[in-house]
Amino acid sequence: MSEVDASPRGDVTKSDELVEMERNIRRLQEQAKDLNQARHALEGEVRSLRKKATRLEDEIAHLKSPPMIIGTLQDMLGPRTAIVKSSNGTVFQVAVNERLSADKLRPGARVAMNQDSLAIIELLHDAWDPMVSGAEMIEAPDISYSDVAGLEEEITLVKEAVELPLKNPGLFSKVGVTPPKGVLLVGPPGCGKTLLAKAVANSTEATFIRMVGSELAQKYIGEGGRLVRELFALAKEKSPSIIFLDEIDAIGAKRLDGSTSGDREVQRTLMQLLAELDGFDQLDDVKIIAATNRPDILDDALLRPGRFDRVIEIGLPKDEGRKAILDLHLSSMTTRRVDVGAIVGSTKGFSGAELAATCVEAGMIAIRDKRTQVRQSDLKEAVAKIAEKRAHAGNRNDPTRLYA
Repeated sequence: MSEVDASPRGDVTKSDELVEMERNIRRLQEQAKDLNQARHALEGEVRSLRKKATRLEDEIAHLKSPPMIIGTLQDMLGPRTAIVKSSNGTVFQVAVNERLSADKLRPGARVAMNQDSLAIIELLHDAWDPMVSGAEMIEAPDISYSDVAGLEEEITLVKEAVELPLKNPGLFSKVGVTPPKGVLLVGPPGCGKTLLAKAVANSTEATFIRMVGSELAQKYIGEGGRLVRELFALAKEKSPSIIFLDEIDAIGAKRLDGSTSGDREVQRTLMQLLAELDGFDQLDDVKIIAATNRPDILDDALLRPGRFDRVIEIGLPKDEGRKAILDLHLSSMTTRRVDVGAIVGSTKGFSGAELAATCVEAGMIAIRDKRTQVRQSDLKEAVAKIAEKRAHAGNRNDPTRLYA
C-alpha cells in the first residue's frame, strides 16, 4: 500500500517543481527584456551626450581661437609681405601665412587677418558679404502673373523690358536697338509693386537678387559703395540675373549742397549705383527692377534714360481693376450669393492691399458668426471697416495726394 501511494505524491512534487521553474524562467526572461531595453536607452543617451560633448568642444575651440579682421589686399611687396586696408579704413603692412599661394593674392582680394599680429590667415576673395550673398533667392516665390490682378498693361511693360531681353536677346540685335537696362515701379503703397516683382521672379529662370535700399545705407565711409559693387558683381557672376531694389528712395534721394556726413555717405552709395547702372562694364545679362512710393525725391540722374529706361506707374486700381482683385481673392474663399459688382463702387480709392484686407475681414466676420461661408453682408461690413480705418489714417493713399 505504501509503495502504491508513494508514486503519485512524487509525481505531484515533480510537477510543482516544473511549474515553479517555468515561472522563474519567464520572470528571468522579462527581467532580461527590461534590462535589454534599459541598455538600449542608456546607449542612446550616451550617443546623444557624446554628440553634445563634441559640439561643445567645437564651440570651446571656436571661442578660444583668435578673432579675425576682414581687410582688402592693396598690394604685394613680396612673396610673404603685403599692404592691406582693414574694414575701419586703416592701412597696414603685414605678413602673409606661408600656406597661402602667392599667385592667388591679388590686389582687391578680401582677406582675413589675425587680430593680434594682423598677418593674413585666409583668402576670402570668393566669399561675398553675407548681406549680398543672402540677397539671392534660392527658391522662387509662389506668386505668378495670374495672382496679380488689375495690372495687365503694367505686366506687359515689365515683360518687354525685363524678361524679353533675357529670353530672346537676338530679337533686339535684329531690330538694331539696345535692350532696356531696367524699370522703375512707382506708385502708392499697397498697389502691387513688390507683388509684381515676385511674379517676375517666379516666371523667369534667371537668378533673382533682392535687396532693400536701406540695407545699402551703411555707417562707415565706402561700405555702402562696396555693397553696391559686390551686388552687381554677384549679379554678373550669376547671370542671367535680375536685381530688385525695393524702396530705392533710401539711397536715391536728390543730392543737396548742405548735407550732413551721413547724407554724404548715402550720396556716395548713390554715385556708385549710378556708375554700375551706366558705367563702362556692360549689363547685357543683368536687369534691374526698382520700386519706390516717393518718385518726387529721386535724383534726376537716376531717372534719365540709360539707367531706368522705363518708369512704370502702378496707381490705385480703377473699377475694372478693383473687381478683378476682389474676384481673385474671393475665388479661394467659400462664398454664398456674393455679387462683387455691387460693392466695387463703395471701394473707390482702395489699394490692392486694402482690397485683400477687405476679403480677409469678411472671412473673419463669417468665422466670428460661426459660419463657413462668406455672405454679401460680410463684404459690405468689411468694406465699411476698411473705409473707416482709411479715414482715420488721413486717407494717405488718395491719388490726389503725394505718394507717401
